[in-house]
Amino acid sequence: MTERITTPFGAQSTADEVIAGVDLTGRRAIVTGGAGGLGRETTRALASAGADVTIAARDLDAAAQAAHEISATTSKPNVHAARLDLADLSSVAEFVKGWTGPLDILVNNAGIMANPEQHTPEGRELQFATNHLGHFALTVGLHDALEAAGHARVVVLSSVGHVNGPVRFDDFDFVKEPYNPWLAYAQSKTAHILFAVEASKRWAADGIVVNALNPGRIWETNLGRHIDAPPPTFDPSGKTGVVEKNIAQGAATSVLLAASPLVEDVTGTYFEDCQEAEPFIPGVRRGVADYALDPGNARRLWDLSIELTGVSK
Repeated sequence: MTERITTPFGAQSTADEVIAGVDLTGRRAIVTGGAGGLGRETTRALASAGADVTIAARDLDAAAQAAHEISATTSKPNVHAARLDLADLSSVAEFVKGWTGPLDILVNNAGIMANPEQHTPEGRELQFATNHLGHFALTVGLHDALEAAGHARVVVLSSVGHVNGPVRFDDFDFVKEPYNPWLAYAQSKTAHILFAVEASKRWAADGIVVNALNPGRIWETNLGRHIDAPPPTFDPSGKTGVVEKNIAQGAATSVLLAASPLVEDVTGTYFEDCQEAEPFIPGVRRGVADYALDPGNARRLWDLSIELTGVSK
């Protein structure tokens, strides 16, 4: 049994704390959904350490405004904006085609949660399409740029919500059964972890590490716009569930995996609160489910994703 990976940081650590002393000068990064919330804080932290960061977002105006404000507050000019609609594979392909040169850091941060039932023009359920398939096509499409960097890092934002269910391989678009927004969200977040498991194996020889994470429960972002505030029974301590955090704390694990030398060789792992997650225990809203780390599920999802997106590497 391998020893669990730990760091000196924890649930209350901030993005600034985990990146303190790290120099990212000359490194190039992309943060999807970097115009607001955790993505914006992740972008700010990486830029403050000297990275050249591109905010990739569906709303180009919002991304450009965020890039301008982050550049101003960090006194770092190298923050850019580019349009990327993860639910539209043609938009993903256009973004990939427009990228030139190496890529050191890719943070797959953007996502949607528990929205009313919607499907893409191709018939894909929107949460699975946006959260997983769009990021799959983006990351695989940028493989050569990541490999060219020499020691690149891919960071994928999953969620404790993955413990609500596995990838529904026989009905991932909810054609056979009625749509359930939380099961749809769960499968998309399980898919994030399975992607990290499989990509870490396929790309190990290419100098690319891939990890997934649970950022915690953050009520200050737009992600939860389709749900109510926490119930009276919600435990914010993390003893029985995921830890409640502010945005600076919520971005810490992303920044740790993207930039910290403490985890530079770690790959194929799921983190929460800046530590490798413990196994999931039923009834406790923490940890990582067995099915999300299963190598057979990971290979099956990879093959399915190639079939659905038409990209491969």
